[in-house]
Amino acid sequence: MSNRAENIRPPEGVPISFEIASGGSRFGAQFLDILITFGGLLLLFIGLIWAGLIAASMLATLFLLLIFFIRVPYYIFSELVWNGRTLGKRIVKIRVISADGGRLTPHQIVARNLMKEVEVFMPATTLMSGTLESGWVGLALGGWMVGVLLVPLINKKHLRLGDMIAGTLVVDNPKAILLPDLAVRKSVQKPTFVFDASHLDVYGRYELQTLEEILRESPKSPQAIARISEVARTIQRKIDYVEQVLPTDYWDFLSEFYRQQREYLESRQLFGDARESKFHNKNKQE
Repeated sequence: MSNRAENIRPPEGVPISFEIASGGSRFGAQFLDILITFGGLLLLFIGLIWAGLIAASMLATLFLLLIFFIRVPYYIFSELVWNGRTLGKRIVKIRVISADGGRLTPHQIVARNLMKEVEVFMPATTLMSGTLESGWVGLALGGWMVGVLLVPLINKKHLRLGDMIAGTLVVDNPKAILLPDLAVRKSVQKPTFVFDASHLDVYGRYELQTLEEILRESPKSPQAIARISEVARTIQRKIDYVEQVLPTDYWDFLSEFYRQQREYLESRQLFGDARESKFHNKNKQE
């Protein structure tokens, strides 16, 4: 197991393993997001100056003012819409999740991004503005920035102060690839368990990928058998499956649920309904 692996137990009670995002990937995502926000505004200002709509003497003050009102909404809105991802995070394939395994809330997203302003951007803006009257204040702001930048480097989960306050983690988010062999293994046989739309509408692609990893190898050890039992009972409870499932049938139950769930999600995607996770209905309502 990787030394960046982190097991999180969501409300359903089934542990899920994540890879904590490396410092390099987080820096890369942040660098790309800065290029997007600063670069976009810079191009706008170049156009305004070329058109003669803004005086050069007003450029620095207006730039610092507008970047704040562009940067904060950019980070908050992006992570709200893309489930914990900005454009930079999407490119380097990382995302923000709730550290308790629950749903990432708007409160957490707003808190972690406002703290980013306090941690880095506001001190940096003050230093670059050249309005400090005391050199000691500048040294204090510089020391603060160095300190907060070191925080992610000295803790195992690479948490910055905003993550600690908001209760969030930044994890790897590789592209989900659903392999075909599990789906077709029993496709020619009459299904032992039948699931209707109300059962299959609960979970999304992320949970299906997690189930696929569990079903990759038949359970042999007592711990593996116990995990299969726990997962089967959790899914039964979550989807309100009222038919009796014997403990000896848990493996077949999960295999058949996987096959039918995959077919259901693929049919929904044909109509443009991409269900990323179990929160897809809540995201639509919001």
